[in-house]
Amino acid sequence: MRRGTGVARWLSLAGWIVCALAGAPDVIAAGNGAARPLSCGNTRSWLVPFATAPFPYDGPIPGKGVPFLDREEDGRRGHTSPRGGVYWENPTYSDNRVLLSVPAGFDPGRPAAMVLYFHGNSATLERDVCRKQRVPQQVAASGLNAVLVAPQLARDALDSSAGRFWEANALRSFLDEAAARLGELTGQSGYRSIPVIVVAYSGGYLPAVYGLEIGGAGERIQGLVLMDALFGEVERFAEVVAAKRSIFVASAFSGSSKGQNAQFRRMLSERGVETGAGLPDAFRPGTVTLIPSASSVGHADFMTRAFAADPLTVILGRVEGSASGPRGRRR
Repeated sequence: MRRGTGVARWLSLAGWIVCALAGAPDVIAAGNGAARPLSCGNTRSWLVPFATAPFPYDGPIPGKGVPFLDREEDGRRGHTSPRGGVYWENPTYSDNRVLLSVPAGFDPGRPAAMVLYFHGNSATLERDVCRKQRVPQQVAASGLNAVLVAPQLARDALDSSAGRFWEANALRSFLDEAAARLGELTGQSGYRSIPVIVVAYSGGYLPAVYGLEIGGAGERIQGLVLMDALFGEVERFAEVVAAKRSIFVASAFSGSSKGQNAQFRRMLSERGVETGAGLPDAFRPGTVTLIPSASSVGHADFMTRAFAADPLTVILGRVEGSASGPRGRRR
């Protein structure tokens, strides 16, 4: 594992303690390579600063002709979110950490997958992705031989901004760094070539669609899972799916995104893509299905209670080649 000098590690720890004592978010400055272990069920999990993380970001907003950081006040820079108002760069857009999670028994030498998860709005990795949404635990319980990679997006904010994933080939660089870090942390190799399943919940749709469209990792994408996430860029998603006929696609939805999913189905049909309805027996290359949930299902708890309890576990467990799915069903 890559380590800095003893002085650098001490400064990192000291900075974290100062932030904690001051009541500030435990944001780790860009460039610090120290990984912090995190307890997420029966997994080995860490919060790891990345050089290629979506934030900090100091570029433009695509198609808007304006810089992302469009506000300045008293020496601080900030971004005006359409829903949340002005958020300041620190702490909202300065957290460059990524949650890396490896289930017990994961073997990169067998057919494997990397689950790339984009959390929704008003979220942090530890509180929401690990504890509330239980994403590492759901991946581990699915039976899929998979690791989890989940970058921190806008921290605890009503903002779906994609940050660096707005840039061409940024996703490829991010996945390469994820492979290197996983190798360092586990002492195993082979992460760089395993297929990627992109999962987006709610506001995670924006980094997902830009990453798929211009991220430069198209040859590695195995699947796309939208968890009540079609709140925008519906046509862009349809174009991506129509262009990537070999991937599987699952869009699970509540009443919150029912209209957008109906629009998605129409757009896919216009592009010659057949779509199924409900949960299929297996997710194979080219499977595209929309999965409704009962009217009583709410958006806020969708990651743990949708068309089924722990819905991500159910979907990943039906990916062809998983331990609980076709070819390896443990029943």
